[in-house]
Amino acid sequence: MAKVLIIEDNPANMKLTSLLMRHAGHTVLCAIDAEHGLTMAHAEQPDLILMDIQLPGMDGFAATSLLKQDPATATIPIIALTSMAMKEDQKKSEIAGCDGYIAKPLRYQELYAVIDALLAKAAPQGNEANPSGGTP
Repeated sequence: MAKVLIIEDNPANMKLTSLLMRHAGHTVLCAIDAEHGLTMAHAEQPDLILMDIQLPGMDGFAATSLLKQDPATATIPIIALTSMAMKEDQKKSEIAGCDGYIAKPLRYQELYAVIDALLAKAAPQGNEANPSGGTP
């Protein structure tokens, strides 16, 4: 399965997202702020990043822009996670370079579907990405 970096400052959201990723069979890496997340993204080269938008210090939009501008991390799919479904945040996430957008509270079927689609799209030709496992 995939190596997923979760960048989330809220402990409850981190716990839930980590649980959902582990339940789907993914390896989970955790960062509580954008700066730590950027460092981990470079060091660990995850298959996917789940990026909270409202982070202390540097926000998720700025962190995503930096990751997408760096050749070492530019191809890692990033899903923006935001506390409210707002058209403005969705547009900002697209501009920053996010590959997907999900509003909290997380709905696991939606989360798994977006992850499966992005991992399949990012998989090298001839290799099929493993699905997240569907319904828990």
